[in-house]
Amino acid sequence: MPPTLRFLGAAQTVTGSKYLFESGGAKILVDAGLFQGLKELRERNWQPLPVAATEIDAIVLTHAHLDHCGYLPRLVSEGFRGRIFCTPGTKDLCRIVLPDSGRIQEEDAEQANREGYTRHAPALPLYTENDAINTLAFLQPVGYERPVPIAEGIEVEFINAGHLLGSAYARIRTASHDVLFGGDLGRFDRPVLPDPTMVQETGYLLIESTYGDRLHEDDDDGEKLARVIRDTIERGGRVVIPAFAVGRVEELLYWIRKLEIEKRIPVVPVYLDSPMAAEALARYRERIDELDAEVQPGGSVEPAAGTAESRLFDRRRAVAAIERDLCAFCTAKFKVVATSRESHDLARSNRPAIVISSSGMATGGRVLHHLRAALPDSRNTALLVGFQAEGTRGRRLLNGEKTLRIHGADVPVHAQVERIDSMSAHADAREIMRWLGGFARPPRTTFLVHGELPAMTALRDRIVSELGWNVHIPRWQESADLGE
Repeated sequence: MPPTLRFLGAAQTVTGSKYLFESGGAKILVDAGLFQGLKELRERNWQPLPVAATEIDAIVLTHAHLDHCGYLPRLVSEGFRGRIFCTPGTKDLCRIVLPDSGRIQEEDAEQANREGYTRHAPALPLYTENDAINTLAFLQPVGYERPVPIAEGIEVEFINAGHLLGSAYARIRTASHDVLFGGDLGRFDRPVLPDPTMVQETGYLLIESTYGDRLHEDDDDGEKLARVIRDTIERGGRVVIPAFAVGRVEELLYWIRKLEIEKRIPVVPVYLDSPMAAEALARYRERIDELDAEVQPGGSVEPAAGTAESRLFDRRRAVAAIERDLCAFCTAKFKVVATSRESHDLARSNRPAIVISSSGMATGGRVLHHLRAALPDSRNTALLVGFQAEGTRGRRLLNGEKTLRIHGADVPVHAQVERIDSMSAHADAREIMRWLGGFARPPRTTFLVHGELPAMTALRDRIVSELGWNVHIPRWQESADLGE
């Protein structure tokens, strides 16, 4: 029988990435992500998978964002005992994000029980910090472009995706089939991370479509960020930035420091309320050889002065200095907020400041305390710098809702709400098409995943129109036979 592929997540939504690949009796799960956003999606985290954790032979992990790895501790707590194959960079970041996720879920459950805004008696975490720590023992690091066997007759190869430190496409091969699981696709010509690796062919392709119907803002050398900070501080307010602790914080701090040095913003306290983000910065420094070649010493030949290329080179050279010295990420008044008590004290303060805290879509974590305190005050600004999935608090802010439910309370939204899209780590429609243009021949089928339906539909129509490929948008729990 031919292999089958079942879409257990990221099917017409951007969260919960999970794909079950079955071949010759082996069951391989590619990614094990948390569902986030809409309540009906979050409830899927509590529903049993159609395959028992004990029946999964191996897990292949594309990268360390929670919508791709955050379900792993649940599987381990339910009896998974195989190996979890990933890149070394992904393993390093999982050692940070998974225990933090377990801790946040325990804290959120504890607070729900304490303040009585749960329907459950008692509310329980999906998994604990200890479950997450136990999961780390199953991580098996594999370098890029080094095929390794993961089950009888099945091998995996990781290819750099340029989306996050350690991020990869996972190419799974059997004797007769070749499937490329895209994970998340990075962007071209951005600082810190390398461009996505081009691929020439595969039998079947899964590719994300998060921004399949949109283009990112043009790079404005940080001017919009500078304007938001200047205007907010002039009003006597603070800028609260929900940010993904792994991947987004690096670029944010780079730009804030750059704007300070160039005297384009006032010097104010910058609080990083995410110990996990501080740990992630150190991991980036340790793996500088995996970052963009132009941030590495001697990585590029300097172009002619005064050209667009030289301006880009100068910016990347600045990033190189930052990566060689982590202290260069620190602004003039930079502080990592270590404890929950310090976080609560900071939220109660009304001094002008910039507060960067996770989570990136305001679904949980410490940022909720800051938003709860800041949103009622029109002097403040909530700045969103990443994709906001449907049903998340971040999306509701973008949609202009006048109240936001936080910790069981309806919080009025009087603060300014701003969005900067140019920092996204996901390829936009033009960049996706650029990457697909590197194929020498089309896959037999291209499956669009990790996107909302309007974005998927627009991208499908464009791929069919411009490339003439066979494209399919799978439904949640749909199974596909991968022909003989």
